[in-house]
Amino acid sequence: MNIILKETIPTLGIIGAEVSVADGYARNYLLPQGKALEATDANRKVLEQAKAKFELQIAKEKSLAEELAKKVETITCKISAKVAEENRLYGSVTTHDIMEALKDQDVELERRMLLLAAPIKEIGTYKVAVRLYKDVEPQITIEVVPEVKKD
Repeated sequence: MNIILKETIPTLGIIGAEVSVADGYARNYLLPQGKALEATDANRKVLEQAKAKFELQIAKEKSLAEELAKKVETITCKISAKVAEENRLYGSVTTHDIMEALKDQDVELERRMLLLAAPIKEIGTYKVAVRLYKDVEPQITIEVVPEVKKD
């Protein structure tokens, strides 16, 4: 089913975009929640009239994302982890661990925004991309350090 998005949905597209989705997803979620309209000629005309408003909102969202990107790029998270032999971790550092470290620095991001390809399993410094908005992906620095043993 073709729909027109009334708000930006990261997995589908930006506001005002016409996308094709599964019929059930459109009927059971997007349309009842008011997140989209069915792509008909009448709805297209209404959206053409509101396009200037959408473009202003897109520009505003993108500028906010770019401001946040500047702040996020300066962040360095230190995560302590238990270490085995040869600098390997007993477990791994996942997006959940990174989110906890970010909360300690008063940075609120959603977990799905972190683009961690695979869990971190060794001590070291890593760059992790953060998708804040379409084409706005700053990188944060993650330092995995050995946990200090308390005697």
